[in-house]
Amino acid sequence: MNNKKTLSMVMTGLFMAIIAVMTFIPNVGYINLIVIKATLLHVPVIVGSIVLGPKKGAVLGATFGITSLIKNTLEPSLLSFAFSPFYQVGDIGGNGWSVVIALVPRILVGVVPYFVFVGIEKLLSNVKARRTVALPVACASGALVNTLLVMHLIFFCFRDEFAAAQNVAVDAVYSLILGIIAANGVPEAIVAVVIGGAVSLALLRIAPQTAKRQEKALKASL
Repeated sequence: MNNKKTLSMVMTGLFMAIIAVMTFIPNVGYINLIVIKATLLHVPVIVGSIVLGPKKGAVLGATFGITSLIKNTLEPSLLSFAFSPFYQVGDIGGNGWSVVIALVPRILVGVVPYFVFVGIEKLLSNVKARRTVALPVACASGALVNTLLVMHLIFFCFRDEFAAAQNVAVDAVYSLILGIIAANGVPEAIVAVVIGGAVSLALLRIAPQTAKRQEKALKASL
């Protein structure tokens, strides 16, 4: 048991280090698209969620969120006010909601894929290839949670600031939000499915008891 806990802690630390390194390598963890920063950091969070469980996944998600706040403070884009309370340009600036947007969706990225993965495996328990279904759906769910929650929270919390930053009418904000969701969310989901699914599958094969422990945990939580 101690060996399993030690391995879990080591892997969590490794994933946190990967997130930190990716954050500060230009155009790796965050890709500056001027309007907003696209990200690949959801991938290690999703993998950690599936392989290590929701608690460790939440820690990794929080790490992702903290790096987002730091990155948007030090290297701001047009929408950095939505992720950092320290960003201020003229009348446009972040506030407490910026911290919520930076952290809450990213923590959920570390929680949701685990339950989607285990839930689908349980639902398809009699299907031999159930993992080939569960992993892609779980990875996609993590990416979509990130994109959809972040962008909709920006709409509800910073609609006027978004309009001012983009120099558009407030009525046009949601259309622009949907455009960003399509432009960023779809590629991020594809990357999560391809890379996250492959890495998760490899790690689950190394630790074949992980899925069984996950299913027991899910039953205990219901």
